[in-house]
Amino acid sequence: MELSCRAILYCCYFGCLLLFISSPKATAEEDPSSVVSRFQQYLQINTAQPSPRYTQAADFILSLAQSLSLETQTLEFVQGKPLILLKWPGSNPDLPSILLNSHTDVVPVEQEKWSHHPFGAHLDRLGNIYARGSQDMKCVGLQYLEAIRKLKASGFKPLRSVYLSFVPDEEIGGHDGAEKFADSDVFKNLNVGIVLDEGLASPNENYRTFYAERCPWWLVIKATGQPGHGAKLYDNTAMENLLKSIESVRRFRASQFDLVKAGLKAEGEVVSVNMVFLKAGTPSPTGFVMNLQPSEAEAGFDVRVPPTADPESLERRITEEWAPASRNMTFQLGQFKQKASVHDNFGNPVLTATDSSNPWWALLEEAVRKAGGKLGRPEIFPASTDARYFRQRGLPAIGFSPMANTPILLHDHNEFLNQDEYLKGIDIYVSIIKSYASYVENTREEGSRDEL
Repeated sequence: MELSCRAILYCCYFGCLLLFISSPKATAEEDPSSVVSRFQQYLQINTAQPSPRYTQAADFILSLAQSLSLETQTLEFVQGKPLILLKWPGSNPDLPSILLNSHTDVVPVEQEKWSHHPFGAHLDRLGNIYARGSQDMKCVGLQYLEAIRKLKASGFKPLRSVYLSFVPDEEIGGHDGAEKFADSDVFKNLNVGIVLDEGLASPNENYRTFYAERCPWWLVIKATGQPGHGAKLYDNTAMENLLKSIESVRRFRASQFDLVKAGLKAEGEVVSVNMVFLKAGTPSPTGFVMNLQPSEAEAGFDVRVPPTADPESLERRITEEWAPASRNMTFQLGQFKQKASVHDNFGNPVLTATDSSNPWWALLEEAVRKAGGKLGRPEIFPASTDARYFRQRGLPAIGFSPMANTPILLHDHNEFLNQDEYLKGIDIYVSIIKSYASYVENTREEGSRDEL
């Protein structure tokens, strides 16, 4: 039977409409409340040290990965501490891959000092989500996954393989997590070209980026001296010697802090020293023995050293000024409890280039700009993250957490992240992952390819 012209037009119209609706690019945006709800579910899993619920967190991550059809692998370098490794395969597995790293553990809380339950993920009327880990760094881990969800829905196919690692124990040094992962054959076989890890919230409109971090030197100084009656005056008592050292440390700390206060250097660019414990005296049932001078006294210091510092000069200062042998001073536990190197395995400073020599940096800048964001001046992270274990192997690693117009509340009471900022961060990662996963190196000559 023949169709009228009008019938044919109707068929064409509805056929095109149906094709448009069924097209991947026309897929309706997911309800933001569902996206936020998944974030809240992750935050509600109590992974606080020293007893993180790693298995529950791992099961949650794996369930999301399976819903996205990502390849999954559970690694346990140390029993009871699962590391979840996910893979979105690229069409060219020979190209160096992208690693998006995050940690699943969080620091402990003083629950009575929170206005909302620290693992309740309470959403207030302003859209703020209160929970431990909302900034550090469960937000980033879920934003990676939500960005991949959006990219898959749009029909995007990565050229490079994209890996996501959810690692344990970052908050207690990362030795049973990222450090063992970076040392493993599993990691070597990933052929990683660039690592993204955590950054910090920014109180202004510019996102913060970090190309290096200060290395921890956890130092314990011990003093010994003549014990005796509390009323007698001695030279070189343990307490006297330790107090001289503490005063020397205080003066150095003040000189470094003055540079920050004057705006001459950022916090991450100076050596910071903070005394974290003081141990001395002879205990008694009611406190301490008051008429006895102790023969030993010790103090612990958290020292953070930027990769731009001269470590040999600092070690001389410790040996000659802070704890000289002439004052019966020693370093407990073989000088340092923990001393990270400011140089990588190849003898270079542990930092990632932020100039034209590093194409990943330019790609990040452009991707953030395209997504409507702004980057501030690149910084040295004032503390430590798992990124150091990847930089130590000569890999570029950038610290980045897309949280603008947000107070810095990591490790603080009432840690929160606004839901709108969280959702915007997902779009930022959509742009970054798309740019990174599509990147093809420029060749110096036809038929060759640059090594990243």
